[in-house]
Amino acid sequence: MDSSPEDCDWLLYPVEWFMFGTVVCSWTKIYFQRSELYILSAVLRAVMTLFLCSVSQGLTVQVEDMRIRATYSQRKRIPITEGFLEVKDGGKWRQICNEEWTEMNSRVICGMYGFPGQGLNKKNYWGFSVNCTGNEANLADCKLGREIELKGNSTCGQGMPVVVSCVPGRAFAPSVSTGFRKAYRVEQPLVRLRGGAMIGEGRVEVLKNGEWGTVCDDNWNIRAATVVCRELGFGSAKEALTGARLGQGIGLVHMNEVECSGFEKSLTECYFNRDALGCSHEEDAAVRCNVPAMGFHTRLRLSGGRNPYEGRVEVLAEKNGTLAWGTVCSDNWGTMEAMVVCRQLGLGFASHAFQETWYWGGESSADTVVMSGVRCSGTELTLDQCLHHGKHIQCAKGGGRFSAGVSCTQTAPDLVLNAQVVEQTTYLEDRPMYALQCAQEENCLSSSADKADPTSYRRLLRFSSQIHNNGQSDFRPRAAHHSWIWHECHRHYHSMEVFTHYDLLSLNGTKVAEGHKASFCLEDSNCDEGIQKRYECANFGAQGITVGCWDTYRHDIDCQWIDITDIKPGDYIFQVVINPNYEVAESDYTNNVMKCRSRYDGQRIWMYNCHHTRASAGIEIHQPKFVQSSAVQCWSACAHCSLISVLG
Repeated sequence: MDSSPEDCDWLLYPVEWFMFGTVVCSWTKIYFQRSELYILSAVLRAVMTLFLCSVSQGLTVQVEDMRIRATYSQRKRIPITEGFLEVKDGGKWRQICNEEWTEMNSRVICGMYGFPGQGLNKKNYWGFSVNCTGNEANLADCKLGREIELKGNSTCGQGMPVVVSCVPGRAFAPSVSTGFRKAYRVEQPLVRLRGGAMIGEGRVEVLKNGEWGTVCDDNWNIRAATVVCRELGFGSAKEALTGARLGQGIGLVHMNEVECSGFEKSLTECYFNRDALGCSHEEDAAVRCNVPAMGFHTRLRLSGGRNPYEGRVEVLAEKNGTLAWGTVCSDNWGTMEAMVVCRQLGLGFASHAFQETWYWGGESSADTVVMSGVRCSGTELTLDQCLHHGKHIQCAKGGGRFSAGVSCTQTAPDLVLNAQVVEQTTYLEDRPMYALQCAQEENCLSSSADKADPTSYRRLLRFSSQIHNNGQSDFRPRAAHHSWIWHECHRHYHSMEVFTHYDLLSLNGTKVAEGHKASFCLEDSNCDEGIQKRYECANFGAQGITVGCWDTYRHDIDCQWIDITDIKPGDYIFQVVINPNYEVAESDYTNNVMKCRSRYDGQRIWMYNCHHTRASAGIEIHQPKFVQSSAVQCWSACAHCSLISVLG
């Protein structure tokens, strides 16, 4: 235009800028010639309206913070499953108007806060609607909808505030989380998590034809991870992890190139490629899920440690009508109990369990023992869910410096026996007693050998064992060098007196013969390509198994056998249990047990169908395959057998 501003009329027009989910308005003078004013004004309004609408529809929701503010009936419940959805914008908490609010929006919110499903929707408002597809991991991933017309007092014009009502997963349902005393029997799930330090995280494993296998991380994404999380009773996924970030699995890779819409009830309903050719366990997929805020960490604390990951365990308990901090009796305190403490505090795995804590002096007011007789299976979410004495405290040692303590870590080893090596190397050997003197000293023969003629022979079931560390940190003996025990006969040190159990069981699970294996030399025999050996027993060297390496006990060394001299011909179960007393913490104990079918005819022995399973008691095994009850389990760290408390 050639005219100067003095010759023109001007239009004061609002220019709107969308920044961080907030509309910021400024007034700009736009000059026009009088003859063009009306037409240009109309065109400008139309163009700007179309532009602003298209921009706002493409923006994601960006606010300072968000929360579910509990309704009155929910304020004393844990977890909070229902409340007003509020966003913090411009430093103020604002409710969201329920105009155009959809179930997909609620699905996203519930998933964010750790809940797998949403219920029905039931005064300063935020001025925008929200458009979620239902697959977003966070409200911030949803699209910003149209601007909501608010009344002069900033109230919602035609609607009410959004109230979300979520459905907690079975592990967090209020009726379950407060008790956990009842044993819940559920159908065996098709998907599980293994190797995770926290509740709601782990390597994804699926069940196919009775065998657990892993998922290849090709195409693995947050949508598939969220299907897994919701299926297991958690919220949406925080992370979809690749590259075996939470440890490598064993066995087959059952699923590859998984593609999910996000609304499947199970990962097994998603599209996937059954051909996992080229996928190794270095590509195992894993997830981290959103879980509800249960406040578990407020009931427990570590005191006196050198860092937040260690210290004396102190529990908040009722005492004389008031809540007070006290200690836990250390009688029979072990790794399983320490694991539960570390998980409850969100500190990962337990690296050590301590029965004396005199070097961690806490407050003297918390010296009194408030919990005793603690027995945990390791699956509990809190220490008070473990078996314990209740109000009747019994503690021979007392509290103070004899209180229970823990040391926690974010990573842990994971030992797995190579079942194929056992199956391929098994054979029988008749060995004279005079050649077994050192083995007898170390209790590697059956009790009948004590009275055997020195010129007699013992029949030995021999095999090799190859033990891999598939975890995220090295496996190290619990005892330091100075505590190792020297055995003069074999001329070596034992860093762990009981490293593996070798047992022969009848078909009804009764033990008929047993072996005993101390870790007289725990070292890196071989490693995966690119990994350096770190542990070697020679010259009193450091003992351990590096991540990605394995320790091989050859079939021809002492005590690498079961003495079956007194066994009659028949069908048996051969069982190997690694780290049976849980002396060293691992990320996954469920893969420490291997079983094989065995047939002995008096002269020869056949070993077949070797596979990993769970240590259990009272298992009835029928031919031709194993049938295992998932409801009964005996933990060797405990002095009793009981029904598993399955959270669900």
